[in-house]
Amino acid sequence: MEKKPIKRNENIAKLSRDHHASLLFCWKIRQGVKYHVETERMVDYVKYFWEHHFSIHFKEEEQFLFAPLKDEVVQKGIDEHQEIKTFIDNLSVEGMENWNDILLELAEMVDHHVRYEERVLFPHLEKSLSKDQLESIGQQIISEPLTDDYEDQFWIKSSSI
Repeated sequence: MEKKPIKRNENIAKLSRDHHASLLFCWKIRQGVKYHVETERMVDYVKYFWEHHFSIHFKEEEQFLFAPLKDEVVQKGIDEHQEIKTFIDNLSVEGMENWNDILLELAEMVDHHVRYEERVLFPHLEKSLSKDQLESIGQQIISEPLTDDYEDQFWIKSSSI
């Protein structure tokens, strides 16, 4: 049975498109681990992605989309944002062991969060917020999609491996 794409309200569709980049982030980390890429290269990418994607995306969601409705479904999304931020902040701690496991845990955490937002949180907000609220949110969200133009493409299998 083929899954149909989720039809998202046009005013928050940009945030859903950003989620695609987040899922690619997870795939890239998993590929890097699979190909035994140096940890520093992957951690540098995680920090880049935080600065150029997650921090902006989370702020938009929290400031515009989540603000009108404070309930447990929304709070779970906010809590997960904080967990991801804390996890990434702690990647700079010296002396960590099992880097591959740590990076895979981050990829799993982000993947789980994106799927929660797409399958539970966004549909909940689309049902709960008025048409006017959604239109107002759509006007406040940055229209250009977040891009991942990181130069070190460690996730591509090298012919020298």
